[in-house]
Amino acid sequence: MAGQMRSLLDREFNEIQDNLLRVGSLVDVAIDRSLRALRGCDAALAQQVINDDAPINDLRFKVEEDCLTLIATQQPMAGDLRRVMAAVSIVTELERIADHATGIAKTVIRVSTQGQYMLLEVPTEALERMALAVREMLKSALDAYVARNVEAARYVAAADDEIDHAYKALFDELLRTMATDSSTIAHATYLLWCGHNLERIGDRITNIAERIIFMTTGTLRELNL
Repeated sequence: MAGQMRSLLDREFNEIQDNLLRVGSLVDVAIDRSLRALRGCDAALAQQVINDDAPINDLRFKVEEDCLTLIATQQPMAGDLRRVMAAVSIVTELERIADHATGIAKTVIRVSTQGQYMLLEVPTEALERMALAVREMLKSALDAYVARNVEAARYVAAADDEIDHAYKALFDELLRTMATDSSTIAHATYLLWCGHNLERIGDRITNIAERIIFMTTGTLRELNL
């Protein structure tokens, strides 16, 4: 009987994990498409990012509901309970990352409807570098989650410092640009907002790393203080 219960618990959690990873994959696509939309001021692609946010939300809610059902029916203890609670926290962070990608997409649509493109070229390249960095962080975080690798999770959290530094550099560069040429203020403000969204994505991924460590060790503490 105990073996059957263990098998059922593992099967249900594996389904939860699979759906969580699907959310992660959809989020990665959203980040990529939002930056491609920004690069080309592609309102249609930006709208696709916005439209695709609803399925991410739905899958997030399914993961949460499945976690609650598992708790109610299987009554997991100790490490098993931490796995379930971590999944709830992680899928919530993933959904919020998608919201940040949607924020970039909404900025693209606002710019395109106001006829204010082209955006400043060099900072846009900086944003693309930030986007590549957060996508790599996200992939590494999800790999660490599957492997329950504490050291890999800590490495992911440490990588957020690079995102913060890149955002500061972008911020400083755009301020200098605005001070030199007031006609760039609107464009620079839009790019700052996009950079802020990417910086927040890095913070969300750090939160995921914290939950991976909690899931594996039982210790919950804030990283990158």
